[in-house]
Order: sequence, then C-alpha cells, then structure tokens
Amino acid sequence: MRDIITLECTECKRRNYSTTKNKKKQSGRVEHKKYCRWCSKHTTHKETR
Repeated sequence: MRDIITLECTECKRRNYSTTKNKKKQSGRVEHKKYCRWCSKHTTHKETR
C-alpha cells in the first residue's frame, strides 16, 4: 500500500526526487531536508501532487 510521490524544492520549485510513502502511516504531506543540485545546498523538499 505504498504510493509513489514527487518531492519539490521549496526555494527553486524544481522537482528533484521521487520516493514512496505509506498512506496509512503518513496521512499528510511529507517534508524532507535533501540536497538540491540547482541551489547547491540542503533545502526542504515537500511532497507535490
């Protein structure tokens, strides 16, 4: 029951990563701190639709 999601950088708005999440355990949108190669630093990445 895992769904594929896309993560978007909050600073440059580019969609850099795709990952999976368990819908039963995580009902809201996911946020991860990951490296953005266009910003050249670690930024917060949020789940997009």
